Amino acid sequence: MKRRKKIEIGEVLVSVQIERLESGDYLATSQELPDLLAQGRTIAETLEIAQDVLRKLIDSYLEHGDPLPKCLKRPRQKSTIIQIPVSVTF
Repeated sequence: MKRRKKIEIGEVLVSVQIERLESGDYLATSQELPDLLAQGRTIAETLEIAQDVLRKLIDSYLEHGDPLPKCLKRPRQKSTIIQIPVSVTF
């Protein structure tokens, strides 16, 4: 069995677009990573699924010897502004 060389990527941020579907579910896609596609009932669930899909994509790239997309090679910035979903009932 061939051993994979471990690559330390660290933590990266991947931009995703969240879209509400007619069914009420949410869909996450990424222009940076066209293979990333995740669907969930809430924004938070969709983001969680997207993270899992991203981890599996990285594993697949490494397992098959495919080059990592540029967005996974850049180092994490010291400061980043992100928006987080919070459920609110009015």
